Amino acid sequence: MYLKHKPSGDLVEVMDTAALFDPFKDAVSGRFHAGEEMQDPAAFSKAELIFPSDEALPRCWVDPHYKH
Repeated sequence: MYLKHKPSGDLVEVMDTAALFDPFKDAVSGRFHAGEEMQDPAAFSKAELIFPSDEALPRCWVDPHYKH
């Protein structure tokens, strides 16, 4: 799955979608898709990720208390 990194505007390939969907995890493993070479995996804060359409991530992915 690809998401946009808000600070840079570059696409990030999320390598651990289970962590992305888990509201108790604050970061996910992924790598930038910018430039010609494959980038090394890194940790990305969910707070810095949005959908490529500039929509925010669903609250149930980022807030463990979303039902309250």
